[in-house]
Amino acid sequence: MPRSRLATIVVSLFTAGCGGPFVLLPGGALEGSTAASPESWGFTDEVKTVQLETDPRDPYSVNIWVIADGPALYVHAGANRATWVEHMEADPAVRLRVDEAIYELAATRVEDQAEFDRFSDLYEEKYGRRPRNGDVTEAYLFRLAPR
Repeated sequence: MPRSRLATIVVSLFTAGCGGPFVLLPGGALEGSTAASPESWGFTDEVKTVQLETDPRDPYSVNIWVIADGPALYVHAGANRATWVEHMEADPAVRLRVDEAIYELAATRVEDQAEFDRFSDLYEEKYGRRPRNGDVTEAYLFRLAPR
């Protein structure tokens, strides 16, 4: 059996046993305990990566960075119209896992440049660089809020 085929089989078997995403590979339904949305997402400042689940009919989850701004929480895809972006545009119902807690949220695309600029400042503070796309009309930035 060729090595590339064997590697594909091994990765497929490994990820099939995981509900959530694995490193850069998407996963399915997230597991954890449902929690009430907090008044402030500031605790996520200490968390580099969380898991986002989209498409409730056929759960699709990814590892992603988040930015908190008090009661607002943001996820960003830059100019990349990723699968999870398409899912959120079709159905804004998402689930977010931080550690073992699952939050049921709704995504709204940010269209205000001032809000995007505030997000960009916080993004740079947390991750050490600004987002690549500085124009809100060219980027996919979503605010997550309780459903």
